[in-house]
Amino acid sequence: MNSPVQQPGEFPPVAELLPHSGPLVLLDRIVAADDESLTAMAQVTADGLYNQGDTVPAWVSMEYMAQAVAAFAGLTPYHKGETIPLGFLLGSRRVEFNRPSFPVGSVLTVIVKRILQDDSGMAVFECHLSGDDTHSQSIQASARLNLYQPTDSDAFLRDNND
Repeated sequence: MNSPVQQPGEFPPVAELLPHSGPLVLLDRIVAADDESLTAMAQVTADGLYNQGDTVPAWVSMEYMAQAVAAFAGLTPYHKGETIPLGFLLGSRRVEFNRPSFPVGSVLTVIVKRILQDDSGMAVFECHLSGDDTHSQSIQASARLNLYQPTDSDAFLRDNND
C-alpha cells in the first residue's frame, strides 16, 4: 500500500538526495512522492551545463529522469537519517522525445514510477517528462530506465573499476 503523498514543505532539497552538486543538479524541487513514485519540477535555465545556445538537447531528459529516480531512492534513507546509497543507470528502453530540444525557460514536470524492483538491487522505472516551452509548445519525453543499487556501492565500484 502506498503512503500518502507528502506535501511540498516536507521534501528536502533535491541536492541533498543526489550524489551531484552545483550545476550538475538539474531538478529544482520535489512536488509529490509516495512509496512507488515521485514528481519533480525543473526549469531549463540559460546557464545550464548541457545548453546548446538557447536550448537543451532532448536527450538530457534522460538525466532529468535519472535524477528523479535517484531522488525517489534517496527519500526513505534521508528521512531515516541513513546514508543515501549510490545507484547506477544501466540502460533504457522505449525512449521517446517529441522534439529535438527544449528551449531555455521551459518548465518541466518529471514523473517516475517504480514498476519493478528485486532484492538484488535491480529496478525498472517508467519515466515521463512533460511541459510547455516559452511559446506554449508541448514538450514530451518518456523512457523506461533500468537501474542497479548495490548493497555496498563502495565495494561495487572497487570490484568493477578495472
